[in-house]
Amino acid sequence: MRGSISLDRPRSIFAVQWTGRSRPVRATNRTGPRRVLPLILLLSVALNGCATRVENVLQPPAVAATDANRVDMLVATTRKPSDDPGRLYSGERGTAISLNSVTVSIPPDRNRKIGEVQWPSRVPPNPEKEFAVLDVGKVASEGQALKWFRKNRNAKRQVLIFVHGFNNTYADAVFRFAQIVHDSGTDAAPILFAWPSRARVFDYLYDKESANYSRRALEDLILQATRSPDVDDVTILAHSMGTWLAAEALRGVAMREKAIPAKIKNVVLASPDIDIDVFRRQFLEMGAKRPHFAIVTSTRDKALGASRWLSGGVERIGGADLRPYAAALEELGVSVIDTSAIASNDPLGHNAFADSPEIVRLLGRRLAGQSLSGGDATFADRAGVAAANFAGSAARVAVAGPASVISGEAREVLKRELSPSTGEIVDGQISY
Repeated sequence: MRGSISLDRPRSIFAVQWTGRSRPVRATNRTGPRRVLPLILLLSVALNGCATRVENVLQPPAVAATDANRVDMLVATTRKPSDDPGRLYSGERGTAISLNSVTVSIPPDRNRKIGEVQWPSRVPPNPEKEFAVLDVGKVASEGQALKWFRKNRNAKRQVLIFVHGFNNTYADAVFRFAQIVHDSGTDAAPILFAWPSRARVFDYLYDKESANYSRRALEDLILQATRSPDVDDVTILAHSMGTWLAAEALRGVAMREKAIPAKIKNVVLASPDIDIDVFRRQFLEMGAKRPHFAIVTSTRDKALGASRWLSGGVERIGGADLRPYAAALEELGVSVIDTSAIASNDPLGHNAFADSPEIVRLLGRRLAGQSLSGGDATFADRAGVAAANFAGSAARVAVAGPASVISGEAREVLKRELSPSTGEIVDGQISY
């Protein structure tokens, strides 16, 4: 029957999930109750490990470290403002998009490791050894936003938009993005989109609805960036639940504009917490002219394992092994970077994209337009860079998933399933 996929690996998630007809998920895609309870407990312990840390840390210190590094970012948020100057915004939903310029101080390189966020142990923080916010300014007009960009743009007029994930405070998102910008070495103008998250592990559904609540706001931010004559290149980096928000926003932009703007060159989805069937629909509905996608995955991601259970047992695209289909996906403009073998400071294996020095440097090199060849071949093998390109780079790297793994017939079926429907009725069905 049209819409089914015959693959060399029958247990593949593609064989189960990416079909043109609806059917139950196989038992191999489910996490049993006996495994789920320890997983949920681990998730709770790991994500709430920060419960004893100092909060409301955004109040500027009296003295800044003279040799500290600085990152200036623009932050757009749909969060509700907080009266506490050390917090700035809560995890509740605001009624407007608030804009701020934020300057983050990062400890001198001698006092930190790449990939780490040195969280303040007190208020105000010690900039010599801890992350600190040096300045927060309100961006009250489009003119001020343009002035900020012109001050922070690079020669290529690049913008990097970051969308954080589940269980993040405003400070979490600000510090993590500052760390990514600094450690990657990118000089693209950094813009953070901070959506309302209560930053509590058992508020997963609230966070998911808050991402839904923020779709239009992110669409508007993306369109404002692409419509500016001062911007030539936009990269979107999203993590975890934020990847669903980013994909939905791009889908919305495509529907509003009839196509995704050409200035959006690359989209990087790190540990995407997206139902694999939903991503297929999002991808299709973005239209034929899509930016290049890079998907950072890990089969050891315990957070996505819990999310899969909460979501009815359907595989999350960030926790799936997509390497065998790298060649077919690459033809569709999707690269796969499997980080399963990369060590991470995160016990859940959910943050390798940011806390792995190798991955974050790879991201930085791509943003700078540098080659990934040569000395990176060994790393590419170990990281499982399964596509021939990374986020649109013309440089070749080692291929972890040989093209021979997927049959020619299966490749054509996969390409057809990720192509727009003709609307024709075939054997009583319309391709969807």
